[in-house]
Amino acid sequence: MPVVVVESPAKAKTINKYLGNDYTVLASYGHVRDLLPKEEAVDTEHEFDMTWEVSSDSRKHIKAIADALKDDDALILATDPDREGEAISWHLQETLTKRKAIKKSTAVSRVVFNAITKSAVTEAMQNPRDVDMELVDAYRARRALDFLVGFKLSPVLWRKLPGSKSAGRVQSVCLRLIVEREMEIEAFKPQEYWSVRAVLETPRGQTYEARLTTLGGRKLEKFDLPTRESAELAVAAVASRDLGIRAVEAKPASRNPSAPFMTSTLQQEASRKFGFGARQTMSCAQRLYEAGYITYMRTDGIDMAPEAVMAARDAIKGRYGAEYLPKSPRMYKNKAKNAQEAHECIRPTDMTRDAASLRVTDPDQRKLYDLIWKRTLASQMAAARLERTSVDIASGDGDVVLRATGQVVLFDGFMKVYEEGRDEPVSDGDEARLPQIVQGEPAKLYGGGQSAAFAKLTEKSDAVVEAGRAPNALMDESAAVLGQQHFTQPPPRYTEATLVKKMEELGIGRPSTYASIVTTIQDRGYVVKDGNRLIPEDKGRLVTAFLMNYFRKYVGYDFTAGLEGELDDITAGDRQWRDVLDRFWRDFKAHLDETAELRIGEVLEKINEVLEPHLFPPKEDGSDPRLCPNCEIGRLSMRTARSGGAFIGCSNYPDCRYTRPFGPPIEGEDAKGGIPPEGKNLGEDAGDTIYAFKGRFGPYVQRGEATAENKKPPRQSIPKGWVPEEVDLEQALKLLSLPREIGPHPEDGVMIWSNIGRYGPYLKHADSISHKGGTNANLDDVEEVFTIGMNRAVEVLASKPKRGKPAPQKPLKELGEHPDGGDMAVMKGRYGPYVKWGKVNATIPETIEPESISFDMAVDLVNERAAKSGKKKPARKTAAKKTTAKKPAAKKKPVAKKPAAKGSDEA
Repeated sequence: MPVVVVESPAKAKTINKYLGNDYTVLASYGHVRDLLPKEEAVDTEHEFDMTWEVSSDSRKHIKAIADALKDDDALILATDPDREGEAISWHLQETLTKRKAIKKSTAVSRVVFNAITKSAVTEAMQNPRDVDMELVDAYRARRALDFLVGFKLSPVLWRKLPGSKSAGRVQSVCLRLIVEREMEIEAFKPQEYWSVRAVLETPRGQTYEARLTTLGGRKLEKFDLPTRESAELAVAAVASRDLGIRAVEAKPASRNPSAPFMTSTLQQEASRKFGFGARQTMSCAQRLYEAGYITYMRTDGIDMAPEAVMAARDAIKGRYGAEYLPKSPRMYKNKAKNAQEAHECIRPTDMTRDAASLRVTDPDQRKLYDLIWKRTLASQMAAARLERTSVDIASGDGDVVLRATGQVVLFDGFMKVYEEGRDEPVSDGDEARLPQIVQGEPAKLYGGGQSAAFAKLTEKSDAVVEAGRAPNALMDESAAVLGQQHFTQPPPRYTEATLVKKMEELGIGRPSTYASIVTTIQDRGYVVKDGNRLIPEDKGRLVTAFLMNYFRKYVGYDFTAGLEGELDDITAGDRQWRDVLDRFWRDFKAHLDETAELRIGEVLEKINEVLEPHLFPPKEDGSDPRLCPNCEIGRLSMRTARSGGAFIGCSNYPDCRYTRPFGPPIEGEDAKGGIPPEGKNLGEDAGDTIYAFKGRFGPYVQRGEATAENKKPPRQSIPKGWVPEEVDLEQALKLLSLPREIGPHPEDGVMIWSNIGRYGPYLKHADSISHKGGTNANLDDVEEVFTIGMNRAVEVLASKPKRGKPAPQKPLKELGEHPDGGDMAVMKGRYGPYVKWGKVNATIPETIEPESISFDMAVDLVNERAAKSGKKKPARKTAAKKTTAKKPAAKKKPVAKKPAAKGSDEA
């Protein structure tokens, strides 16, 4: 029977269900070959010939496919319908041909389907084709470009910028976006402005809110009230006038639905609504696709197959009624730069199935499916109809005009199902519903009392309200008019979602690479996540500064997008892949050669100049921020350590040994800055000087100085989590007071101590802290060493497992029972998270969030691991377990009766 090869066992399982017993469906487990991890893997001297090797993990999968082909002479390559999928098919064909598993008589075909449904798979099988070599060429060009940049540029970074880890063709451009945004934020100067609002009352006693738009007969612009004084005059002008309704205007409006999801918009919306990272979103989507619930999830297309559109319209009509259907189907066109639109949007394969009807237990997958289903249906629904009303309230002389706005939904349309999230909060003032207001009637200031009026005005404001007053607000006597202070805000830091959106707008990266790029810059330590915001580390700033000065072209947004365009041209057959590589390499090699003669000192001084606003911000007193605060002679600059990394040091070294951590100066840091090699004087206690030192094994504090009489003065390591440069005298004395006696144990009278050791904070139950015996138990937090009481200490010691019997580890996630019996769980391991099934431990790939592991994914991982290691699977649970005696070993002579074997009936 024909052998069908797909990427994953989950996909193989679903497809096998549709194809039946007439086919053998096997998984390649992703890519089977990669470039040899050596510099010569891409031969720039011989037309960019590439040397590939089969990974050790893939050899057994290749063997399984080759063995299956011995019994059949037909191979069907059914990998994903994109550039990566085509590449996997090509690698499989090449590898199997070299192994002679594919013979001249073997029929090799390629099939693609956008969804794993019976109809899609059946249709694909009826329309086989050859491997698309233009797609393969585009893949080879991309892989060679990434390899050349990584293998040639990263060593330059290591030599010229110690501590740097790597550079990448796209990852470095992505990092530049984050660094430049942070520099914008740091350079931002907030500008003060004020607004004036009032609570007004209709003759029927209903209240509404209006904002001041005209003062002194002139329309107010954003910054026309720049100070508190100007706002006070505006508040007085509103409060002192009789107001009336000058005009009421109601206009119809409509709101159209968003387009269905493509990869980038799915990642953005999952981030906004659920807080999912890009990697987590793609992992969940992959599982939904492999289970046959959604179409292929790596796409920049937003169009929908005609039959899917009609199915969506039928589902809408059946669920919500004909009034929710537009007269004709909606058509969408992608506006993103370099969009290929080779595939459909991401949509459900069955429009009638909502999340509740799926056989999916993983909550994240259910949430994501629900999002995709609702967005898809909404994209084909009728527009929402609104009525937007604006009311102008004016004084008789026209000097003061206020405006109230509101809207009412006349028909909810697509909003009945779905509304798109927003990256930044938006004022909802315009969406308020106004009471009945009639032109010509008076508009009085609200007379409900000072506190009530003030509460109404500050209800949705960011004013700090205290007893009817706020430092950034002012009111008239009736408190019906409020002046409020505002400041312009810097651009927000990127989230993973907004970063992907920006990359898409610039044409950087592709749907298949967004998640990995965003993940890589975090894994390299270039960027850290604070909440859901991405903040560049100093290491990331260094790399960006270096590349912007010496390889500016290659981290240029237009250049990177242009290169993506050339790769798309290769896909379309309009360019030759070797020509693209040749043009790139000639120019890139010249840049590499130019940097060969650069001295590290020259590079560091250039980076000092670029990062000066960050490393040496201006001082309030106007003094030189680069003047050494210790010797007041040398200048501060960035320096590199022998061990890698960077720090700020004095140019007057070795006469001055001032140092501080790389980065801006720590607020409140004294003139001695960080911890210099000769130690930092923290103050006096009981006639002794207390110091902080940087030692061979880390920072520590010390009482007094080492002398001939006192060679080992009292010392204590500064624990992890404490910033060594910020440790003060009080903290040092707390450390030097250790070990701390908590008291004798209530059961045996033996002393309990708390201390900080080599492996962190701990308790000791022994006659003395130096006693080698006794019982030790770890503490979770350093602060507990100084605060823990007797009751808690006894509880911690009691929970410590007995020697040789480690306490059972609490799973990160329970996954349920494996089909072959035995519970599965996600565990936290020393080398990273893993799935545990009996004695089988399967490492979770770095690209997958442990929390997003589904039941099916776990089964695949442990089955693969069990097959690889040869470990026995856990025994299936049965109602009663029968034990049998082990056969005793042959005895030479019956001298003495031996005990029964373990597990026997006698035991």
